[in-house]
Amino acid sequence: MAKRDFYDILGVSKSSTADEIKKAYRKLAIKYHPDKNPGDKEAEEKFKEAAEAYEVLSNPEKKQRYDQFGHAGTSGAGSYGGGHMNMEDIFSQFGDIFGGGSPFESFFGGSSSGGGSRRMARGSNLRIKVKLNLEEIAKGTEKKIKVNKLVVCHTCDGTGAKDRSSFHTCTTCGGSGSVRRVTNTILGQMQTTSTCPTCNGTGTQITSKCHACHGDGVVRGEETISINIPAGVSEGMQLSMSGKGNAAPNGGIPGDLIILIEEIPHETLQREGNNVVYDLHISFLDAVLGASVEVPTIDGKAKIKIEPGTQGGKILRLKGKGVPEVNSYHRGDQLIYVNIWTPKALSREERDLLEKLNNSPNFKPQPGKHEKSFFERMKEYFE
Repeated sequence: MAKRDFYDILGVSKSSTADEIKKAYRKLAIKYHPDKNPGDKEAEEKFKEAAEAYEVLSNPEKKQRYDQFGHAGTSGAGSYGGGHMNMEDIFSQFGDIFGGGSPFESFFGGSSSGGGSRRMARGSNLRIKVKLNLEEIAKGTEKKIKVNKLVVCHTCDGTGAKDRSSFHTCTTCGGSGSVRRVTNTILGQMQTTSTCPTCNGTGTQITSKCHACHGDGVVRGEETISINIPAGVSEGMQLSMSGKGNAAPNGGIPGDLIILIEEIPHETLQREGNNVVYDLHISFLDAVLGASVEVPTIDGKAKIKIEPGTQGGKILRLKGKGVPEVNSYHRGDQLIYVNIWTPKALSREERDLLEKLNNSPNFKPQPGKHEKSFFERMKEYFE
C-alpha cells in the first residue's frame, strides 16, 4: 500500500506556515488520541500517521528534503524513517503539543492511558558522511559503517543503577514523571503539566549508581551499521535511520542516524541531474568518413556509430544509460558531446595534402538549414 502524502494527512499545503502545520496536527492528535478512542486500532494508526507527518513537516531540514524527494528524502529505500513510532516516541517528541503527556491531562485533568505522561529522554542524532562512486549511485549499494557513538550500558542494561534494588519511585512526582501546577487567573484556575525536575521525567530515582556508566545508562562504544543506499541518490542528499543515533540516558529513546551523501567524481563521466555526460574526441577523418567508436558508460563499454559528415558539437544520446530517479523506474540518458580534435603540428607532406584538399568545393563550409545552432544544441542538451 502506497504511503500517504504528509500534507494530505495533516490537511495542509506546502505553503502553510509552521504554526498552521502545528495547529493542524494538534487538531488531529486530539481527535484520534487513545484517551478519546480506547481500544480503537484505526484511530491509533491515524494518530501515529499524523505524528509521523508532523515529525517531518515541523522540521525545516526534513521538510525541505521531503518537498524535494518525497518519502525517499526522509526514508531512503523505505527502511528508515518514523513509520514504526510507538506511543512513547510520540509523547516524548511532541511534549510541546501534549503539554508533557496527553492533551486531555493538561486541559481537562484526565489521565493518559498506558502511562503516556511519563516523559523519556531522547538520545542525540548523529551525522555521518558516506562517499559513493557513480556506479554505486546508479545501482544502489549496501555500506557497512563503523560508528562511534553512545550505546546502552550492558552492565546495567541502561538503567544506570547498580542493581534492580538500587532505585526507588521519585518522591517529587510519585512516579508519574511529571508535576502539575495550578494557578489562579481571571478566567479561573488553570492547570499546567511539566516534566518533573527531580527525575527528569523517568519517574524513578537511583540510590546506587552503576560503576560502569556512573548512572547515565550509556557508555561510549562502536557499532557496525548496515546502510542500504537506494539507487539515484545525489550529492548533499540526506537519509535518516531511525533509532541508530546515540543511545539515550536511563533507557530512553535513541536518536537518529543522519547519512549525508557525497559523490566521488568519475574519471571520464560527469553527472548532470539524472543524465551522464561524456566528452568524445574524434579525428577530422573520422568525422568526415564516419567511424565506429567505443565509449565508457556506467554499465561498461558501448559501441556507437559516428555518421559520415558529423559536425563538431553534435550531441548523441544513449537512452536509459544515465542515473535512475530515487525509488522510480525512470532512468536518465547518457549524452555524448562530439569534439573534433584538430592536430597542432603537421609535417610538410601533410600540410601540402591538406592545402590541396582545402581548394576542393566539398571542404568549403556550407551549413544547411537543418544544421542546429550552438544555442539550439544547448537547449536540446538541457532538455
